[in-house]
Amino acid sequence: MVQPLRSKSAGAPSGVRVSGRAWLMLALATMGFAVNFWAWALLSPLGPRFKDGLDLSSFEQSLLVAVPVVVGSLGRIPVGALTDRFGGRVVFPIVSAATIVPVLYLGLAGHSSLAALLVGGFFLGVGGTAFAVGVPLVNAWFPPERRGLAIGVFGAGMGGTAVSALTTVRLVDARGTAAPFLITAAVLAVYAVVAALLLRDAPGRTVPTEPLARRLAATARLGITWQASALYAVAFGGYVAFSVYLPTYLKTGYGLSQADAANRMAGFVLLAVAMRPIGGWLSDRMGPTRVLAGSLEVVVAGAVVQSFTPALAPVGTLAFLAMAAALGAGSGATFALVALRTPANQVGSVTGVVGAAGGLGGFLPPLVMGSLYGKFGSYAIGLVLLAVVAAAALAYILTGVRAAATDRERELGGRREHRTTAA
Repeated sequence: MVQPLRSKSAGAPSGVRVSGRAWLMLALATMGFAVNFWAWALLSPLGPRFKDGLDLSSFEQSLLVAVPVVVGSLGRIPVGALTDRFGGRVVFPIVSAATIVPVLYLGLAGHSSLAALLVGGFFLGVGGTAFAVGVPLVNAWFPPERRGLAIGVFGAGMGGTAVSALTTVRLVDARGTAAPFLITAAVLAVYAVVAALLLRDAPGRTVPTEPLARRLAATARLGITWQASALYAVAFGGYVAFSVYLPTYLKTGYGLSQADAANRMAGFVLLAVAMRPIGGWLSDRMGPTRVLAGSLEVVVAGAVVQSFTPALAPVGTLAFLAMAAALGAGSGATFALVALRTPANQVGSVTGVVGAAGGLGGFLPPLVMGSLYGKFGSYAIGLVLLAVVAAAALAYILTGVRAAATDRERELGGRREHRTTAA
């Protein structure tokens, strides 16, 4: 059952007071998310280099960048449940410290063969579980009326992938293959210590007492778990897919250099990151289902346009930037939906499942795109499939998800309709 919301402040989110300590915890959690995502994305910018150096096929290159995604995604399920039980104060430093090991392995020894890279990439997936730690931690510090914005701001930590895109290739060219991995490991170590010293769980945090298996079974019975999972698989999955595969797509499809492709991928990521808190903020005011519907409409249009492989300047660039903005806003709106509909003591577990769905949504497209390009020499079919999936998700929002709207969402939608009519 969804926890009741405070009606007094529901109509005026701008009047809800939030403590300075809550904002500090949000900042620390966002930093941790960014650092761990930076590590999680280290292999993607180097995909074309490994393909040339190790003579990999398109499918093998896609598999290389996809393995950390799927491991980090599935790992969010137990990590989210553990965060519900032990709190982000304990779990965040552990995840950050554990990610150091595969980062050092890849930088010092694990980049000489495909098998070694796959082993390192498998354990590098630990960094991707940080998302399931931060959402319940932040959620507990903020009132329901501000959770869309707060979780959207935290979600902007996915910009760690942009840091990787902008620095990894340059550091390898300037200092050797080990350089970006050593630097990232050092930053992870610093953050693990800072988090252990400063990070705190919200006062009065509800601690579940049931066994892990029973809590996961209860999570599976919640409708919001599967509704949000389906939507996040498209919104965040689309973002992840582009963030790991865009350098390969641009290099192969448009003949760009590795550095130019990585820079354009970083621009895609940064726009998506900037739009994630905006998606949460809009969801606090007009309801997450409206924001999700609008975002998916843009994704459908952008994917259809790009399936014709237009010139990058300006049509292709505009199509990709529009999709980046929409996927970022849609990702923020999805977790605003989770915050509105999930009982407080199950946020971590639900976040783990939803986060896993999002990551898995990003695991398949690179493999599909690589396979289709290897067979047909074109990415058009893959982009058409993206448009079809986004259209299906849009239809789901307009039917099943909207029908399950809470009173809070209906109130937000009603206020929006009132403002539109008055205008």
